[in-house]
Amino acid sequence: MKDVFFHKFKVLYYLVFFISVTAYSQDTIPSPIVADTVVIDTTVVDTIVIRKTQEKIRHVPRGVNLMNPVISFKRTKALKDKYDPFRVPSFWTKENLLGINLSEVAFVNWNAGGDNAISGLSFLKLVRDYKFRYFKWDNIVELRYGLNAQEGRQIRKTEDVIRLSSNVGYRRDTISNWYYSVQLNFNTQFSNGYKYPDRDNPISRFMAPGYFFFGAGTSYISKNQKFNLYMSPITQKSTFVLDQDLADRGSFGVEKAILDANGNVITPGENHRLELGILITHKWDFNIATNIDANSRLNLYTDYLKSFGNVDVDWELNIKMRVNKYILTTLGTHIIYDDDILFDEIQNDAGIVVDSGIPKIQFKQVLGVGVAVDF
Repeated sequence: MKDVFFHKFKVLYYLVFFISVTAYSQDTIPSPIVADTVVIDTTVVDTIVIRKTQEKIRHVPRGVNLMNPVISFKRTKALKDKYDPFRVPSFWTKENLLGINLSEVAFVNWNAGGDNAISGLSFLKLVRDYKFRYFKWDNIVELRYGLNAQEGRQIRKTEDVIRLSSNVGYRRDTISNWYYSVQLNFNTQFSNGYKYPDRDNPISRFMAPGYFFFGAGTSYISKNQKFNLYMSPITQKSTFVLDQDLADRGSFGVEKAILDANGNVITPGENHRLELGILITHKWDFNIATNIDANSRLNLYTDYLKSFGNVDVDWELNIKMRVNKYILTTLGTHIIYDDDILFDEIQNDAGIVVDSGIPKIQFKQVLGVGVAVDF
């Protein structure tokens, strides 16, 4: 009897427990908790709650610059050449410039008078520079030739230049701008030069003169390659006069011919003169304003053996004003002083030179507008 009563009580206990659990238990997922208008984003899958987003922990390392970056388009420049991601890296830099400058004046029934004229100047500049760590090799070739045609007279030459230069440098470390350098320069001209209107007696020709400089020294080259100062305590200067008539007259400092009383040549003049001295060259490219650039080239030389302290000067300054990609305006000056180049020669009635003349400062100024193409 006791066992039956206990069994009925146990069944009643479980029934009451089940009813109470059913009545007060939660059978749904509560709505998202709203706290200060911020809703916690959750996704319900069956009865499993998975959090979609989790706030990342910011880690700011010590010493980091927390200043806001400043973006300015005023300091950016367009690429000169189109970017090529497949271009093979090279230690060579190059510059190719080809152009022609023209000037023209024409008159029709012009009361003030004047002659029709046209002038042209063509130029070619090639630069090949190599630089890798301690070694540097710079090469430049410049060619210029100009003509002027004026009504009533023959064509005259206004410009004639052949110039080659090469400089090899070595430095002891990669942060120094000083190099041990070996340099050579060569200058001459294309065609005959005359003292107009005389066209029968040329005063200069190809390789008459021709100048060759070769020496060793030190160079200071700026990091941007725009400033170059070369100083050589030992430089050989060779002057070539390969035209025998000019050599016999002793032009450009070579030993002139020995003549008899009648002006006949006994001993021909020398075709070569050798000098040893100090050479200083300076090249500087700088920007004056937007689209206006200038470049200066200066050569100073003095000879140890015959005329030490008498300095030969060759200074050229050019200002280039770029109108657009193809139109270029150039203003240039060129000053030369060489005591071996003499003027105002005096001859007697027999044609014998009695006074070789004196050296003078040579000055040239050029202004041209034309087309220039980089390639």
